[in-house]
Amino acid sequence: MSGVRGRAIAFSSTDDDLRPSILVTVNITLLYFDDCPNWLIANDHLETLVVEHPEILITRHIVDTAEEAARTGFRGSPSILVDAHDPFAGPGDLVGLSCRSYQTPEGPAGSPTLDQLRQVVARSD
Repeated sequence: MSGVRGRAIAFSSTDDDLRPSILVTVNITLLYFDDCPNWLIANDHLETLVVEHPEILITRHIVDTAEEAARTGFRGSPSILVDAHDPFAGPGDLVGLSCRSYQTPEGPAGSPTLDQLRQVVARSD
């Protein structure tokens, strides 16, 4: 399996068909609320990552109450958890229903860049 980094390959059979399937090695959760336009940008970036890294599993989770925000550690929409950890969270970030701002190379933005997400995934391997 040289050249395959960060992937585990298993074989699943259905009847007499034997074909490889990729096992999930990175779980990403996209937390958002519907009125936030920036979650769509984050979602597009995550969809690109899945094409590049089939071992990624994306779960989308709507946060629509203050209680749910507290329970999930929601630091604003969109929030991205990688293996249940928010890699973009700062020590003073507040939990609650709000829009989130990310520091990107181009300045503040409503979503991390695709390259920032690639770096996070590379660190999780």
